[in-house]
Amino acid sequence: MTEDTTAAAGTERRVRVVLVDDHRMFRTGVQAEIGRTETTGVEVVGEAADVDQAVAVITATRPEVVLLDVHLPGGGGVEVLRRCASLLTAPENPVRFLALSVSDAAEDVIGVIRGGARGYVTKTITGADLVDSVFRVQEGDAVFSPRLAGFVLDAFASTDAPPVDEDLDRLTQREREVLRLIARGYAYKEIAKQLFISVKTVESHVSAVLRKLQLSNRHELTRWATARRLV
Repeated sequence: MTEDTTAAAGTERRVRVVLVDDHRMFRTGVQAEIGRTETTGVEVVGEAADVDQAVAVITATRPEVVLLDVHLPGGGGVEVLRRCASLLTAPENPVRFLALSVSDAAEDVIGVIRGGARGYVTKTITGADLVDSVFRVQEGDAVFSPRLAGFVLDAFASTDAPPVDEDLDRLTQREREVLRLIARGYAYKEIAKQLFISVKTVESHVSAVLRKLQLSNRHELTRWATARRLV
C-alpha cells in the first residue's frame, strides 16, 4: 500500500475503524497509511491482534467498519464474525466488516463472506483504494479485490453445500496457507516473507501438514493440493 491516500481530503466524510491483524508491523503500516484522519477521513479507534482482543475492542468501541484479517490466533476472522454476530445485525449503527488478508484462497473468501463480512480485499491493495473500500463498506456496498468476487458468486450460485473434506479440516488455517504456497512452488524463505513468519515456523507448519495428511515430502503434498484444486 504505497499510493497516496489524499483522495478523501477536503471532504466531510468520516468513518471510525478498528484494525484486526496479528502482525503489529502491518497494523502500524495501515494506521500510518490510512489513519491520517484530517486527510483521509478515517479514524482508527482501536487495534487487536487475536480473536479475544478483537471481540473486546469491537464491542467497546462500536466502530463503523472493522478491517479484519482472516488468519488470527484464537479461531480466525470467522470466529470474530461469529462472536460479533449481534453487532452485524444491529438495527441501528451496525458494525460492518471488510476482510483484509494476504490470502486469496477461495475457501478463505467464502468463509468470511458467509460469516457476514461485506467484502474481501488482499494486502496488495493501495492505500487510496483501501480508504475508498472502507467508505464503500460503511455505506453498505460489497467490495472485493479483482477476481475474488467470482469465488463468492460461484459459491452462492450453487444450491448444494460444498462437500466436507475431512483431511483438509484437520489442518489449521495457517497450515492451509503454508500448504497452498508450498504447492505453488514457493521456497521456505519466500513463504516466511509472504506470511510474516520465520523460516523455522514455516518448517514446523510443513512438518505438521505432512504428518496430518500422512504424506512423505513436498512433492506428494503438491500433488495432494493440486488434486483438490487448492493451488
